[in-house]
Amino acid sequence: MKPALSIILFTTIAGTAQGLMVVLAVTTLANQPPVEALRPMLWTATCMLVLALVASFFHLGHPMRAWRAVLMWRTSWMSREVIVLPAFMALAGGWAVWATLADPPTAAAAAPWLAALVIPGALLLWYCTGMIYACIRFVQEWAHPLTVVNYTLLGLASGLVASGTLGALADDSAFASSVTGWAMATTALAWFTRGLSLRRNARLKPKSTPQSATGIQAARVVQKSMGMTGGSFNTREFFHGATAQVMRKTPLAFQALAFGIPLLLLGWAWATSSPPIWPLAFASQAAGLLLERWFFFAQARHPQNIYYQAVS
Repeated sequence: MKPALSIILFTTIAGTAQGLMVVLAVTTLANQPPVEALRPMLWTATCMLVLALVASFFHLGHPMRAWRAVLMWRTSWMSREVIVLPAFMALAGGWAVWATLADPPTAAAAAPWLAALVIPGALLLWYCTGMIYACIRFVQEWAHPLTVVNYTLLGLASGLVASGTLGALADDSAFASSVTGWAMATTALAWFTRGLSLRRNARLKPKSTPQSATGIQAARVVQKSMGMTGGSFNTREFFHGATAQVMRKTPLAFQALAFGIPLLLLGWAWATSSPPIWPLAFASQAAGLLLERWFFFAQARHPQNIYYQAVS
């Protein structure tokens, strides 16, 4: 399928913001928050959520009608995401305002009730986002619990790396050091589960064939024409145009950028207590996750493509 840049940006940026909020919530409940850096971190997460929401609007044909998406909340995971996302944004923004108005700064961390709401809110949003794709049974690459697991772990891992980066930039080396181990462990776990999904998807066999799709029971059925003189939505949005070589090399590239290189850099930061390493780890992981999300969509083989083989 053809990956939409707006959705790639939305899911990646929002996932990192959710992870960052979860880190702040957990450290607050553990009474070990980054007191001096808490305010900028909260506002950073809030701004990232707003940026992600803005990016998602570029995927809509009629943005002014976006509010109608909530009407299908009983059956649509996208409708549920549309409801949960603004609620989570309000929670993040509310905590940021609370922290800004708190005086002295140490009082900003005294909001355990907000922190306690952030964690289930982030988990629910990850679940809704992942289920948008996992519930589509005819796209075999997505229709698996690993889709939700990967959305959650990738967001949490990137949120941990983002928190350590912001802590390092705020000269809070103690906080950055305290999350280093968790960032490495979560990144390694995310690599493992994403690797499981790559291995599973590589072994998938299409359930539909040209014979079953067309009803023509011949040994070999080949499409000679796409059946129309011009293109259509089906031929534009379901073919990414990348070569087979690109599709083979992309998983290696995003695994190196999103997991391998960050783990090496974080290990270096942990061993040398060198805060400047954190931004490099974050930059590498961010680039890798954007590439990973592109591949997530590009790898999906929609059954409708059986009718448009000539386009591919």
